[in-house]
Amino acid sequence: MSSRKGQKDAARVVREQIAREKRRKRTLWTSIGAVVVLVVAGLIGWSVYSSQKSDDFTPPPGANEPGTGIVLGDGPVTIDLYEDYLCPACKQFQQVSGATINQLVSEGKARVVFHPVAYLNRFSTTEYSTRSSAASGCAAKGGKFKEFTDALFAKQPAEGSAGLSNDELIDIGAGVGLDRDDFGSCVKDGTYKPWTEHVTDDASKSGVTSTPTIKVDGKDVQDRSPAGITAAVESAGK
Repeated sequence: MSSRKGQKDAARVVREQIAREKRRKRTLWTSIGAVVVLVVAGLIGWSVYSSQKSDDFTPPPGANEPGTGIVLGDGPVTIDLYEDYLCPACKQFQQVSGATINQLVSEGKARVVFHPVAYLNRFSTTEYSTRSSAASGCAAKGGKFKEFTDALFAKQPAEGSAGLSNDELIDIGAGVGLDRDDFGSCVKDGTYKPWTEHVTDDASKSGVTSTPTIKVDGKDVQDRSPAGITAAVESAGK
């Protein structure tokens, strides 16, 4: 009797162990299934968000076909300028080589695509890079992009500050001939913030990691001096 009872007890223990193992496996596969569902749902959600994020914007007048920059001039060689309105090196570049680029455009040798990226928001307490870039879209709408851009660099705030307020941006726009009411409403409404996001995302995807970045017909220009820019344009035009 004792032997039979021992066998029954051993069999019961084995059955319980098997049952526990089956429950553990069911729980494991259920957890894995739940994780897979969440991952798939997350990927679908991100895909939808990304598509909406990249498509839900309206470029201002004067933008190129993909809506990634404002085109100035119609020369055969393309100069792409990636600049942030809060970037001190961008201001310096404009001071040193801006006149040369203007001359190349006016002589019909090049066209400029200005990409006002918002890379330096972390150096402003009010996301000035985004706000100023979006305001440049409003200026393009009013036909004064170049004038507004030059004025923004001339009055560039210090990194780490709040940057220029919207009212100050509006004053600058009015100072270059933009209609205060229309331009002001555009700036305050953040009309072109989605466009700024699109410009910035596209620049990042294109491998632009710093500002200023200058490209001539798609090739990075290391010598940003007037002579270097002129030489790159002349070489590309041959």
